Parts: sequence; C-alpha cells; structure tokens
Amino acid sequence: MPALTDHRSETRDALTRRLSDEFADFPSDAVHRCVADVQACMAHLGLDPTPARVERMAREHLVGMLKSEPPSGRAQGAGVDG
Repeated sequence: MPALTDHRSETRDALTRRLSDEFADFPSDAVHRCVADVQACMAHLGLDPTPARVERMAREHLVGMLKSEPPSGRAQGAGVDG
C-alpha cells in the first residue's frame, strides 16, 4: 500500500513542521520522532491515528518534556510553571 504510506508520511511531515514552529526549543528531529512515535503507538493500540489525535497527543508529550526540565536547566526568567 504505497499510497497509504505516502499519505501518512506527508501527514507526519506537516504535523512535524507545525509542532516544530510551536516548540522551537526542541530540535526538529526530536519533534519528528515524537510525532512518529505517537502515530505508531496509536496504530499499535488499535486507535485510528487521525492527524488531529496525533497532533494533540504529540503536543501533550512535548509540553510534558518541556515542563519536566529541572529548574536548574531552565533559562532565567523563562516563566514556565513546573
């Protein structure tokens, strides 16, 4: 099913671009890996990995990683609540 694979890849790339813009603190390859992992996990669990669901879950993962950074590693005055 090459057409299905191409569609998923295009969707993954579009989500990666959008989330990379939103989470500029992370390298784009880390965001891409997060999106791909979420998409694979949803499919593995039998959930329909729609673009909206994948984006929402990947965003939650990225927010969690951002907020889990210890205070000593944060930039001064970053304003991220922990």
